[in-house]
Amino acid sequence: MADFRIVLVGPKFPGNVGAIARSMANFGLRDLVLVNPSCELDDDAYRRAKHGSFILEDVRIVSSLDEALEGCFLVAGTSGVTTKGDSNYTRIPVPVREFAEGARGYEQKIAFVFGREDIGLLQEELEHCDVLVWVPTGDEFPILNLSHAATIVMYEMYQADHVPRKSLPASREQKERLFSTFDDLMDEVGYPVNRRNGTRVMFRRMMGRSIPSEYEFRTIMGVIGDAVRIIRNGKPWEKKD
Repeated sequence: MADFRIVLVGPKFPGNVGAIARSMANFGLRDLVLVNPSCELDDDAYRRAKHGSFILEDVRIVSSLDEALEGCFLVAGTSGVTTKGDSNYTRIPVPVREFAEGARGYEQKIAFVFGREDIGLLQEELEHCDVLVWVPTGDEFPILNLSHAATIVMYEMYQADHVPRKSLPASREQKERLFSTFDDLMDEVGYPVNRRNGTRVMFRRMMGRSIPSEYEFRTIMGVIGDAVRIIRNGKPWEKKD
């Protein structure tokens, strides 16, 4: 199974943390990180964890989402609140089964970020994510219990992992270079400053949803990089000696 990290942001109930640890043990996962938890890992957490108690003993508790995501190649946020329109780019999700099929066979670290039981992930936290995944449910009651949602995500990733992925994904460093070059392109074309952050996040999400291969990333990088150089320096075949 691929290398996954489960990140819980501000969990409120120790029982949920314990239940997630139990499910992680079921699916062979160990890497659990809590960001500013609002609860202690008390007897209830260990009682719910059962055979996953060792995961609670090794849990990392950090003060920022940036710290929790260090070393991860792909960051998948989770949310039960989605949008049916295209304008709210931070809430355009991919069904978790579709994401699992696209990510199968990856050896790099993938982080799944789960929000608080009551309000989920904040907008600024969603902007740290490369892609947003969701568990399809009925419209009347779309929000799952935190531990149930996490278990379904783990199951879908585990289920899809037996089919190997042939193409290698781009590394996180390569993706960050692409995003930086995209910023350069917005600079060169004079893209409105007040729209840049939104467009930047939208581009990152688009690339995260497609999970492109290393070759596809290099091709896109080449096109955008050439565009930046030509805008800055002119077309080389039109230059005069």
